[in-house]
Amino acid sequence: MNGRDWLDASRLRTLPLAAACVMVGGAVAFNSAQVDPAIAGLFWPVFARILFTVFGLQILSNWANDLGDYENGADGPERADRAVASGRIAPKTMKRAVKGLGLVVLLSGVGTVAMALWGTGLLFPAVGIILLGIVGIAAAYRYTAGKNPYGYVGLGDAAVFLFFGWVGVAGTAFLLSHTWSWSWLLPGTWTGALSVAVLNLNNMRDFKSDETAGKRTLAVRLGWEKARRYQVVCFVLAWAAWWAFSLVLEPGQWRGSLWIFALSLLHLAHLIRVFQTTDPKALDPELKRVALSTALVALFLLLAQTQNIPA
Repeated sequence: MNGRDWLDASRLRTLPLAAACVMVGGAVAFNSAQVDPAIAGLFWPVFARILFTVFGLQILSNWANDLGDYENGADGPERADRAVASGRIAPKTMKRAVKGLGLVVLLSGVGTVAMALWGTGLLFPAVGIILLGIVGIAAAYRYTAGKNPYGYVGLGDAAVFLFFGWVGVAGTAFLLSHTWSWSWLLPGTWTGALSVAVLNLNNMRDFKSDETAGKRTLAVRLGWEKARRYQVVCFVLAWAAWWAFSLVLEPGQWRGSLWIFALSLLHLAHLIRVFQTTDPKALDPELKRVALSTALVALFLLLAQTQNIPA
């Protein structure tokens, strides 16, 4: 066991997608946060703390997934890319690491909420966000680890949509601006649906091995053809939500719309390739393309609002 094994288990390539909800949350909150100089002054420090916490939560999920798929028989010694299944990290060692990282994430989350809301009188929202964070940590672990993991019965998509969509975007925006808007659920739908699309791609890629191992992901439950249609639904829902938010609810407030539209065409090309693919393993390159393009659009949204990028 060495540092490289832990890096492999951490799957750092998943971090840009995890950051998308934080970047979008920052983008939608930026103008509201500028109204109060005190809130504006904390914007970037709180943003950085949220990002650190979300990265920790994503790595925690990846470690727990590596452990859980081994313990539940979805991954065997043939999976050289999995640290526990391949024998590079012992199960007991990974369990201790998961518990330790879970504590770090919890403390980081509590510290972030305290930094953002201390002295504001927003006690109940602060407690609510901390409780959501605890639920998020439990969800990250229980996805494939422990007894009866919910990812094995097709509920992973709902959890990803909730935490990397609505909770991630709206929670970030609230901590940064100290205000609330139900309209934030639309950009949250954008990040949530695209995160689900990446998960669905992963499950489509592992379709055959998961079905054999009894891992009943939503892709397995739907079947290959319906899983491909489900992929289309995710993208249509995501982009319909974004354009409804930026063009209907907040017309004229979003810079760089033409660039965002151009970047969205990357996802159209992806859907075409999905429907041209018959071999599940051939979808692996698409995972990186969708995750990175989603993170790229989220970064552009953040920069467009905070750095005055023109339309």
